[in-house]
Amino acid sequence: MTMKILIVRHAEPDYAIDSLTEKGRREAELLSERLCRLDVKAFYVSPLGRAQDTAAYTLRRMNRTARTLPWLHEFRGHCYDEMAGRDRICWDYRPRQWQPHALLYDPDRWLDDPLLQGGNVREIWQETVDGLDAILAEHGFHRDGPVYRCENNQPDTLVFFCHFGVGAAMVAHLCNIPPMLLWQGFCMQPSSVTTLVTEERVKGEAVFRCMSLGDLSHLYAAGERHSTAGLYPECYTGRDSTNPPEWDEKK
Repeated sequence: MTMKILIVRHAEPDYAIDSLTEKGRREAELLSERLCRLDVKAFYVSPLGRAQDTAAYTLRRMNRTARTLPWLHEFRGHCYDEMAGRDRICWDYRPRQWQPHALLYDPDRWLDDPLLQGGNVREIWQETVDGLDAILAEHGFHRDGPVYRCENNQPDTLVFFCHFGVGAAMVAHLCNIPPMLLWQGFCMQPSSVTTLVTEERVKGEAVFRCMSLGDLSHLYAAGERHSTAGLYPECYTGRDSTNPPEWDEKK
C-alpha cells in the first residue's frame, strides 16, 4: 500500500457562469460513483465554481467536506507575448513559438526562459508548489530536493478537485518534469482522474510516479462520451479556442 494522490479536473464547464453544463453534471455524477468507493483521507478543492460544483456530487454522496485551497485556482501565471503584443497565459503559446526554446525543456531552468518573462509566472508557480508541499507536509511528506522525506509512509488517498493548468503543474512538480511539456503535450479532459503513487525504494525517501493521467473510465463504462473542452479543434477552423461552443460560431 502507498500514498495516493488523485488530481480531478472539474466536469464539463460552462465558463460563462463558472459552473457546469448539463453534460458536466452527468459527468460529475458518474465521477462521484467512482470516487465514493475509495477510502479517502482528505478532499481539497479549488475556489472556482466549476470545481466546487463538481466536488459537491462526491462530497454529498459520501457525507464529507473538502478544504478550499486558494492556490488550487486555475494556474493564472501570465507573461508578455512580444509577437502578439499582449499578455497571455503562460501555457497557451502556440507550438511553433515555444518548441524552439531549450530552457523550457529543463526542469531546473524553465522559469528563466525569455518567453516567460514580463509577468507573474514565477510567483504563481511558487505559490502552487508551496501550497502542494504544505499539504503533503501535513501528511508526513517533506520536500527535500527531488524527493520527499517520510518517516511513516501511510496508504492515504488525497483527492484534489481543480483544473487542467494547475493539475498539470502539480504533476510536473511531483514528478520533476518541466510543466510546459505537460501543458502542451498532454490533456486532462473534464472529470478526468490523474493518479500518482509513492515509491519508497530507500527507507524514508519517497518519490511520486504517475500511474494514469486523465483517466475517463467512469464515463466510458457508462456510455458517456468525453468532453472536448480543453482541446483545440483537430482541424483548422479559424477559431483558436478550447471552448467547443466557440468552434462553430460565425467569424
